[in-house]
Amino acid sequence: MGRPPRPIPIPIARDARDARDARDAYSVDPIQEREREREQEQEMKEEEQEQEQDDTFSCMHMILSEISSVLATMRRHHTAHIADDFDHIHNSSISNPLLLSFNSLRRSLFSPSFNYSSLSLLRPFLDTIRSDQTAAPVTAAALSSVLAILTLPAPLDLRPALSQVVDAVATCRFDHADPDTEPVLLKMLHVLLECLNPATHTHALDDHHVCTAVNTCFRVVHQAGPKSHLLQRSSRDAMLELVRRIFARLPLLPHQHQHQHQHEVAAPLDKDPPLGLKQMQNGTAIATPTPLPEETAPTTDDSNATLPTPTIQPYGVPCMVEIFHFLCSLLNMVEQVGVNPATNTVAFDEDVPLFALRLINTAIQLGGPSIRDHPKLLSLVQDELFRNLMQFGLSMSSLILSTVCSIVLNLYQNLRTELKMQLEAFFSCIILRLAQSKFGATYQQQEVAMEALVDFCRQRTFMVELFANFDCDITCRNVFEELSNLLSRSAFPLNSPLSSMHVLALEGLIAVVQGMADRLGTGPLPEQAPVELTEYAPFWTVKCASYTDPDHWVKFVRQRKYIKRRLMIGADHFNRDPKKGLEFLQGTHLLPEKLDPQSVACFFRYTAGLDKNLVGDFLGNHDEFCVQVLREFAWTFDFEGMNLDTALRLFLETFRLPGESQKIQRVLEAFSERYFEQSPHILANKDAALLLSYSLIMLNTDQHNVQVKKKMTEEDFIRNNRHINGGNDLPRDYLIELYHSICRNEIRTIPEQGFGFFEMSPSRWVDLMRRSKTTPPYIVCGSWPHLDRDMFAVMSGPAIAAIAVVFDHAENAEVLSTCADGFLAIAKISAFHHLEDVLDDLVVSLCKFTTLLSVSAMADEPVTAFGDDLKARLATEALFLIATRYGDFVRTGWRNILDCILRLHKLGLLPARVASDAAEDADLVPEVVQGKPLPSSLSSSNMQVMGTPRRSSGLMGRFSQLLSLDTEEPRSQPTEQQLVAHQRTLQTIQKCRIESIFTESKFLNADSLLQLARALIWAAGHPQKMVNSSDDEDTAVFCLELLIAITLNNRDRIVLLWQGVYEHISNIVQSTVMPCALVEKAVLGLLRICQRLLPYKENLADELLRSLQLVAKLDARVADAYCERIALEVSRLVHANASHIRSQAGWRAVMVLLSITARHQEASEHGFDGLKFIMMDGEHITPANYALCVEASRLFAESRVEVDRSVRALDLLAGSVSCLAKWSKEAKEAVGEEGEKMAEAVREMWLRLAQALRKTCLDPRDEVRNHALSCLQKILIGSDGVCLLSASWLQAFDLVVFATLDDLLENASQKDYRNMETSLVIAVKLLSKVYLHLLPNLFGLSSFCKLWLGVLSRMEKFIKAKIRGKRSEKLQEVIPDLLRNILMVMKDKGILAKRSTIGGDSLWELTWLHVNNISSSLQAEVFPGQDFEPDPRRRDLGGSENQD
Repeated sequence: MGRPPRPIPIPIARDARDARDARDAYSVDPIQEREREREQEQEMKEEEQEQEQDDTFSCMHMILSEISSVLATMRRHHTAHIADDFDHIHNSSISNPLLLSFNSLRRSLFSPSFNYSSLSLLRPFLDTIRSDQTAAPVTAAALSSVLAILTLPAPLDLRPALSQVVDAVATCRFDHADPDTEPVLLKMLHVLLECLNPATHTHALDDHHVCTAVNTCFRVVHQAGPKSHLLQRSSRDAMLELVRRIFARLPLLPHQHQHQHQHEVAAPLDKDPPLGLKQMQNGTAIATPTPLPEETAPTTDDSNATLPTPTIQPYGVPCMVEIFHFLCSLLNMVEQVGVNPATNTVAFDEDVPLFALRLINTAIQLGGPSIRDHPKLLSLVQDELFRNLMQFGLSMSSLILSTVCSIVLNLYQNLRTELKMQLEAFFSCIILRLAQSKFGATYQQQEVAMEALVDFCRQRTFMVELFANFDCDITCRNVFEELSNLLSRSAFPLNSPLSSMHVLALEGLIAVVQGMADRLGTGPLPEQAPVELTEYAPFWTVKCASYTDPDHWVKFVRQRKYIKRRLMIGADHFNRDPKKGLEFLQGTHLLPEKLDPQSVACFFRYTAGLDKNLVGDFLGNHDEFCVQVLREFAWTFDFEGMNLDTALRLFLETFRLPGESQKIQRVLEAFSERYFEQSPHILANKDAALLLSYSLIMLNTDQHNVQVKKKMTEEDFIRNNRHINGGNDLPRDYLIELYHSICRNEIRTIPEQGFGFFEMSPSRWVDLMRRSKTTPPYIVCGSWPHLDRDMFAVMSGPAIAAIAVVFDHAENAEVLSTCADGFLAIAKISAFHHLEDVLDDLVVSLCKFTTLLSVSAMADEPVTAFGDDLKARLATEALFLIATRYGDFVRTGWRNILDCILRLHKLGLLPARVASDAAEDADLVPEVVQGKPLPSSLSSSNMQVMGTPRRSSGLMGRFSQLLSLDTEEPRSQPTEQQLVAHQRTLQTIQKCRIESIFTESKFLNADSLLQLARALIWAAGHPQKMVNSSDDEDTAVFCLELLIAITLNNRDRIVLLWQGVYEHISNIVQSTVMPCALVEKAVLGLLRICQRLLPYKENLADELLRSLQLVAKLDARVADAYCERIALEVSRLVHANASHIRSQAGWRAVMVLLSITARHQEASEHGFDGLKFIMMDGEHITPANYALCVEASRLFAESRVEVDRSVRALDLLAGSVSCLAKWSKEAKEAVGEEGEKMAEAVREMWLRLAQALRKTCLDPRDEVRNHALSCLQKILIGSDGVCLLSASWLQAFDLVVFATLDDLLENASQKDYRNMETSLVIAVKLLSKVYLHLLPNLFGLSSFCKLWLGVLSRMEKFIKAKIRGKRSEKLQEVIPDLLRNILMVMKDKGILAKRSTIGGDSLWELTWLHVNNISSSLQAEVFPGQDFEPDPRRRDLGGSENQD
């Protein structure tokens, strides 16, 4: 151990001073501590002031440096122009105010009294920038200095002067002819960007100066046009950065309502045509600068005067509104220069609108959802911006179209709830029109439109929101349906190779499907009951209770979709026959039973797809009801604040104006009345509106009818409309505006029919904006699959077909993989929504692509081809993934799946245990069958292939076969390519997990399981057709194995499958007359099913066991061939399920099969084993099966297969008496009628047992015959415990004992019977013993004398019997002894007496009559002369016995 640490020494005070110092060292005075903190704070402040002063002096030095730089540039430029006049140079230096201002600032910089205000420091530089006498280099130097000063670090606060900097840059003057103007423009951009730098000058400008900065930057962009490419790019980037910095502030601003900031108006931006800016003169834009305050004007006398600091209101929404409006105005090319970008591709310059679109896109990206919080900005987006986007969306320029689509995508992401009608118009008029070549779009337009659509489809809720908001809105188009159909059609490579357009459409289609699949399971799925209408309701005006709660709007929109779909059908009926169409709508409760004008008017107004000629004829009809409908129809329009020509356009677009003048008048009268009611501004009355409407229609015909040669002039039109306004003239300007509007834009009196892609005209846009104010709110759908079922039902068919066609034509691995993902997504959706038909169609398509159903019968070539075919392998994997994952919802598709499985089976590619059940017994004997290998419980070593060498059927066995060389057959070694292909094939099959379809079938839906079983039966074919076809038989065997496997795996649902399985096996058994593998598999499979299922299905036990009767119906040749296996399986069934067989019918089926085996050499052992198991200990013998067991034992006893087995069968019969004794005891314990019935049944069974033994006593084999007699004696004597009656014994003597002796005596002389002497001796002894044993029970019966005489007569016959021609010595010796013994007993019992009252004297006489025939000496021996004669009245033999 080391030394302990040395303690810290504590100082010891030697005197008082040292003690005080020590106390001070360990204690702190609070007052001193606070004083010390104040001193530290003071020191820090002083240090900060010193640092600030140092920083200030550093800034002053930097400013001084900038002053020197600007002065040097000014002198050099000035000297270069007047170098020869020294005096002029000197005088100009003294009198130049700019030089004086710089010199004054230089002198004042380090003056202690100088006011370091930002404006004081920047004034000389700003004056230089504003001056029109400075050259471009000087201006550039001044701008550089300002930029340097603005970037100076603290402590200078330059924010108060930023507005002056912006004004100075906006009014920057320099010589336009100077070739050095580019640096000036660049510096202007840099300064403006620095003024709006949020990192250094946080929102130091107001709305006015922000607008000024943007306007100035845009002028620079315009002026940079003829300049260098660098300046052009820099100016545009600067403009973009300005917009980005300005609109990045929008999310930080507070929400604004309509009434707020109405008094705040930012400085308007220049919007003069064509480029939104005023012309530049001498390099200077004409603008009105913000004048400097008088006290801030540059002077040389008092440069250090204190300047007031203006109050700065940070810029906000007003300037953003103005900037956004300015950017939108740049797009309005039609109004500014009269050019339509959709039609004029040469004169239209895409540069400005493209630049403006990019700026707008940036503003929207940064403003985001905050735009909806500011009504003015939102209004610009809803109206002006979208109107221009609709115009530029038809541009021939792919760049502009792509940018427009990008803007709309950003608007959808951020503001879709505010742009419902605008989005519908964009997709209807732009995307659906440009994405199809049939509407005249170029390939570039189609590609851009398709790319945009795919981008939209990738948005998680895009398609479901389209469906909810448009397809489920009665007044809107089916946008979702049209877009999904467009994607499906565009993906079809019709008569052309697969192109990028097809792949693009495929990506969009799969994006939609994948989005649906991803939504599954993400939220609660409400129960969706079928939608029905039981009565009419005015559904046109019905509103949803809540458009935000799915519990309300889901049901609402589904009902609206149902109504819309029925309306479409009604429209189709109406187009064929208007009267029947209205009747159909009444029958479907979409119109009231009694038609009212309003409901019919709404039907005409809002139902798409109506024939507008028929609508016009109906509305123009003179019938009173039609007139009322016309008025209600006109009242569905909102003309408030609308020009007459615009209102008339909207009105006439909904139907075709009739040709008859009276109909036209009625229509225009209704229109005029409605228009005057809502917009009476200029018109005096409705008649004025009517006349002017007539005049407009006439003008429209005049101007746009090619047959009219002389056109109406403006003056003619004005002249024609004099004095129509209540006797007065309409304003001339008003009429001129109407005239030119009609001349420019024709009123289409023949509107488009159906769902054509119309052009967005100004009048239609006005109507759209009005509708947007009354349309139901936009429904925002979450990630729940509320409507996916309805959506998928619309698109599933075309989608599957499109993906299948692309998959068929594609060769690219990525495209194939994409298609496979689409197939799986469709399967997932179909399964989730229980769309079995869709899933079946998908399975059919995939089976076609696997190529398994079309390959040749050769074994190796298809395997190689399959391994080399990526498409086939992907299709196979998808097919079996669907089968294993979504098998619950496959119905008829199981047939196609099984066709593929059977093909793989024929190629030897299936796993070894594909047909095994989940709990297969391990001790089953391997089954060797003919034909191809059956991959069930068979080991691969036992599998043979007909006509081919022995091989393994497992996956690795199939692969190893390729690696081995058969020496007996000259086969070439597989190439490396073949090995790789085979390896791919095996990997694919392994991924498919085909065996799980059957081993996990217990998890299948009941309907699907039933369809799978039926498909297996169907695939197996008819047994009659398989006689000469080994392939068909192999297929049938394999299908039967699979059927048995799923039956065993579904023991809990055996009731569902059993009928079909039984009928199939029955057909096989009954139609087969020769041994074959199919019938063997059927019979053994049936037995196996019974063996495995009996313990689990007691209620089905009888039906299962009754099915075993099929085995008994086998053709003799078939039964002999498979008897041993049948016996073995039956024996196993009995061993495993004897306790579960309770009914007599069930036991009868089992015993019949066991009995059949009795006479079969190989099968009898197994059959007897089963019988012995039942009867050995009596545990499984029941009253239900006793008679059957007796009969089966008798058959085994009579079987001549083996003597020993016959003897054992007799022992089983004899031992069964114990069961009868047990049941007799139970019968005695039972009470009443039930006990009597039980006892009677026991007596019948006992008699049946005796009769069975009696039959075996006649067996030709002496061992069996003699043992049978012994067993019969045993049961007759040993039946004391059996509840037998006297009548039972009489029956036993008559039917068994006497019959046995008679038959034996009859067969004694036959050659087949040997050693009959011994048997006769045993039989006589049996008679004697039984008679003596039963004598107490038989004595006293009325038929006793008859019985006794029967005994005597049999003895008499036996003693006289001849065996092989001579009498038996043994019988001669035995019978008298036996008879003597009987007579002595009867004598002792008092039964045999000379004067016995029992039976009269005839008993005595008849006895001795027969006895004397047997032996004459017996009477003397039994009754000598002095014998005691008992009292004949004594009948109680038991009492006499006791006395004896």
